Amino acid sequence: MRIMLACAQGLSTSLLVEKMKDYAQSQGKDYTIWAVDQGVIANELENFDVLLLGPQVQHMLKKITKIVDGKAPVAVIKPMDYGRMNVEGIILQAEELFGK
Repeated sequence: MRIMLACAQGLSTSLLVEKMKDYAQSQGKDYTIWAVDQGVIANELENFDVLLLGPQVQHMLKKITKIVDGKAPVAVIKPMDYGRMNVEGIILQAEELFGK
């Protein structure tokens, strides 16, 4: 599965991405996980299976969902999971979205 995270600048999620990669690998899951600035989502449309937004851009959910146009599920990472870097919960959220 290819999980893309998007936030205001792509920077605040970089530590989270590394922790998610480590967790996925420890669980034997071959996931590709990366972060981008929300402004480049349209350029990445064919590259991800799930798009998770940082809570700081949740106000853009409707606009981003329109950009993605059903090509992949889009959701906001739960603020508590994001703040606590609960990578297990965030990956579970991505897996549930991908399964739909």
